[in-house]
Amino acid sequence: MARLEGRGVYAITDGPRTNLIAAVEAALAGGAAVLQYRDKTRDTTRRADEARALRVACKRHAVPLIINDDIDLAMAIGADGVHLGAEDSGIVEARQRLGEAAIIGVSCYASIERARQLAAAGADYLAFGAFFASTTKPLAARAAFPVLRDARTLGLPLVAIGGINADNAPLLIDAGVDYLAVIASVFGASDIESATRALASCFT
Repeated sequence: MARLEGRGVYAITDGPRTNLIAAVEAALAGGAAVLQYRDKTRDTTRRADEARALRVACKRHAVPLIINDDIDLAMAIGADGVHLGAEDSGIVEARQRLGEAAIIGVSCYASIERARQLAAAGADYLAFGAFFASTTKPLAARAAFPVLRDARTLGLPLVAIGGINADNAPLLIDAGVDYLAVIASVFGASDIESATRALASCFT
């Protein structure tokens, strides 16, 4: 059974900010379909408090909460899943610790071979990018659109990331992407709710 279903905006938080909860509430009100809590600092107490608050907000909107790179935090606050990058713990460990119902997503960057390996290992979705110039990771290697065509054969939801906005989002959707992972285009906007809604409308 699919652990992640549907299509839409995959909103990723942009690190420590004083209005994090209000910003996320606005993104959820604008129609975000998935939320990832991403905070690379080592302030474990604040991160746990924020993640718990986000869990409440996501439950209210029936939106899955994914924790970036931190299985311990995902377990501690009862998140819906975890997103793993190249240097993070493996899928097997995440599944053992978080359980069969957990959503485990993985970064595949521009590699279809990595995607095949991680799909076979039990990933629930495959994330590719960066497709466009990214302000969050300006040095990120670029992914080409044909990787999405190849990845469709793996039968898992596809997530695209990297410089995505309402103007270029339709190109990715036409290429078969299920979710648009965005940071700056949502949480860097002056009107977060409207920015999220504009991206979500690209799927209709």
